[in-house]
Parts: sequence; structure tokens; C-alpha cells
Amino acid sequence: MIPTTLTTHEIRFKLKSSAEYGQASFAGVVSLALALLFLLNAYRFEEGTFQPVALAASVAYFLFGGLQLAVWGLIRRDLIRSGAISRTTRSLGYALMLSLLAGNVFVAAAAFQLAKREKTAVYTLAVYTLLTTLLVFAVSALNLFKPYVANTFLLGMFLLIVAAAIQLVALLLVAKFGGRAALPRWMGVVAVVLILTAASGNLFALFLGLLLLARLRDEGFSSGSKLGEVVDRLSRSSTSMLGLLFILFLLTMSITSYLTFDYGMAVENDYGNILQPVSLAYPFGTDNFGRDLFSRIVFGARISLAVGLASTIIPLVIGGLLGAVSGYYGRHTDNVIMRALDILYAIPGILLAIAIIAAFGASTVNLILALSVGAIPTYARTMRANVLLVSTLEYVQAARAFGVGDLTILFKHILPNSIAPMIVKSTLTIGTAVISTSSLSYLGLGVEPHIPEWGNILKLGSAYLETHAFTAVYPGLAIILLVLSFNFLGDGLRDALDPKLD
Repeated sequence: MIPTTLTTHEIRFKLKSSAEYGQASFAGVVSLALALLFLLNAYRFEEGTFQPVALAASVAYFLFGGLQLAVWGLIRRDLIRSGAISRTTRSLGYALMLSLLAGNVFVAAAAFQLAKREKTAVYTLAVYTLLTTLLVFAVSALNLFKPYVANTFLLGMFLLIVAAAIQLVALLLVAKFGGRAALPRWMGVVAVVLILTAASGNLFALFLGLLLLARLRDEGFSSGSKLGEVVDRLSRSSTSMLGLLFILFLLTMSITSYLTFDYGMAVENDYGNILQPVSLAYPFGTDNFGRDLFSRIVFGARISLAVGLASTIIPLVIGGLLGAVSGYYGRHTDNVIMRALDILYAIPGILLAIAIIAAFGASTVNLILALSVGAIPTYARTMRANVLLVSTLEYVQAARAFGVGDLTILFKHILPNSIAPMIVKSTLTIGTAVISTSSLSYLGLGVEPHIPEWGNILKLGSAYLETHAFTAVYPGLAIILLVLSFNFLGDGLRDALDPKLD
């Protein structure tokens, strides 16, 4: 029987251990912040009037944000009184799902989590899979208000509708069968179809399909795979999941924009629309050449993600291998590799990148190589420390005693058990790579000036901060949000992959 009088410590523990409580408060606060941002954008200071569409969006976000905070208060009351969320409070999650009509994925994500009492990893992935596709569809649909659309726009929107329909059916099936110990065998077909929809860039669908296949493979004898455990832990942090949602949203937009966005609006000058304010036709306004800022930021996401990921994967692989060899063999091998890397480590990364670009010229490929070279020593040091630790464990010593070869021990036993800290580190440092990319482009040392990239866009917009601030504010916000998303995801992965939490 739950006691009627709880101490302050017990109350804090109950609230902190409730994922729904944290998600509800986060979604409510973010919704109100976005509502205020929409309100500021709706007001045209030079005319003293409000733009109807932006004002309607602000009202909708204020409404759902207020309702979300009210539900948050009910969740708090239920947890303090009985230690569990009541059925009546959970039923309000279905009403909050209407926030999808306003494009409020923050409240919608919290609503899906609140509505279902027993949440599995597959259910969480199914929710975020559908939310990602719906968000991409809604953003892409804004192109309908532009003077013209891409020739492949209708095809792209049709494919997004098909993907959303498949993912909605998958969500309903997962909600019904996902809690069972053994899934029906025909769910394998659903998993394969979901994996096919991941071609849009929606990696939530890929993870969901793989997790379903893993559960079918285990036939109810286990919970699935390591992926399921990671998702379960990661889903406890609303900030981590929303960070991953924003990253995969940008990735999906970057791929689907080949069909749904017209590249000409991002690069072709239109002197009749110079520095146009925010409107339905130009959601972020236009720059000093009349180019659509909204389209430029969407296409710029490709560069930021590609450079950020490539300049992280390259040093991760090279530095990881060097650190593994150095840590495993030790002695002379260790001294040669680490002393050489110490010389490279002594040069500041950004200075080394500037020197490489100055020598070989400013281009996307040179930018990736410049950022990659400077990051190799840090990854090598991290992997070396992990390998030194894992090499002392009993199963490695047993493999050596049985005469197993060094390469087999290294790649089969040591590296798989040393990779988790490297994944966390790479996630956290992608944000740094994105900032470095934008910084070098801002200085004219990164991506070519004619290519829409966030640093290039910010550089052009900075000249109009006093008169047309939106030309610099929106690309700046995009950089901030992407870096924050990677940082939030890295923090969540660090907790999810921590073996001490088992």
C-alpha cells in the first residue's frame, strides 16, 4: 500500500523516475517557446500588423503548450498521490495527439508515450518513425505556396504519403502485438517493408525493422537484441530522443529534397524578390540576391551533415585502428604510433585545417580531409585506453591461452567491447565538426561560396543584422539546433551504453 504521506526525497524520486513526467514538462516548455517565436515572426514592425498564418501557428502552439503543461500538472498529482499515472490522465494523450495537425511534434511525441502504459522499444521506434515522416511531409508541403515547384514534387509527396501509411500501420500493429513475448511470424514482412521505407533517410524505420527481425529470430526466448536495450534506455531521456528526431528529420529532408525541393530557388538570383520578409511563399524570407532562405537552409543541411559525418567517420576508423594496434601490441609499436600522433596533436585542429585548406584550396573534399586529420589523435588516444583496459579481462587472457591469433583476438574480442565509448565520443564531436565547417565557410575557407551551406548563408546574412535580421538568425538557429541535437544524443547514448546501468 502506497503511504499517503511522502517525504520530499520520495516525491523527487517518483517524479524523476517517470519518463512521462519529464517528457510532458519538456514538450510544454518548448511549445510555449516556439509559440513566442512564431508570434514575433508574425508581427511586422514596419507595418504594425500581424501575418495571419504565423499568428495562427502561434495560437495553436500556445494552446497545445498550455494543455501539455496542464497534463503535466495532472501527471505530477497522480504520481504524488498514488505513485502511478491514472487511466484518465493517460486518456488525455489521445486528445494531445491532435497537436500533429499543428506540426507540434514535441507535444505529439509526449502524447504517444503518455497514451500507452506499457511501452516497448519497438513501440517507441514506431512512434518516432511516423513522426519523422509526417514532419518531413508537412515541411515539404510548404513548397505549394511557392511560385513554382520541382518537376518531381508530386512524386516525392506521393512516396512520403505511402511511407507514412506503411509506418502508421506498423505503429498500430506494434501497439497491439509489440508487448507479447513472441511476435506473429508475418511481422517479418512488415519489418522488411519498413526497412525499405528507410531509403528516404528515416533511420528510425531501419532500426525498427531490424529490431522486429531480431525479436522474430529469438522467437520469444529473449527481449530481442542489444539495440532494444539501448532504445529502452535512450527513450527515458526526452531530450535525447528529440535530438535524434531532429537529426534524422534533417537527414530525411536532405534526401527527399532531391524530389520535393527545387534547387533553382536556392541558387538562382531573383532581383525582384530581394530581402522579402517571412511569408508562406518564403517561410524564412529571401536574401540579398532574392534567393529563398528556406530552400537554401534545407539544401545546406546536406553539406553540414555530410561534412560532419564524414569528418567524424574518417578519424574514427583511422584513429581507432591506430589506437587499437598501439594498445594491444604496446612497447615499441606503442611508442612509434603515439609519439607520431603526439606531434600531430600538438597542432591546434582549426589551425591545421586552415593550413591544409590554404595549401590545397577551398573545397568540400579538402574541408573534410582538413577536419579529419586533426581529429585522428583524440580518437587514437581514446581507443588505446579502451584496448588497454579490455586486454586485461579474463576472456582475452583465456583466448590467448588457447592459442588464438592476435588478429582474431583484436577484431573479435577486444574491438567489439571497446567500441561503445568511441560511438559516444563520435556523436559528441560531430557537433564540433558542424561548427568548424560553418566557421571555415564563414571565413571563406570552407565550402565554395556559391554552394548553399549554413556558414555561407550566415556570412551573407550577417551584413543585414540591423535591417533584416532573419537572414542571419535562421541559419544560426539551424547550426545551434543541430549541434545541440548531437550533444543531447551523445549524452543519452553515454547513459544507454554504460554497463554500470545493467
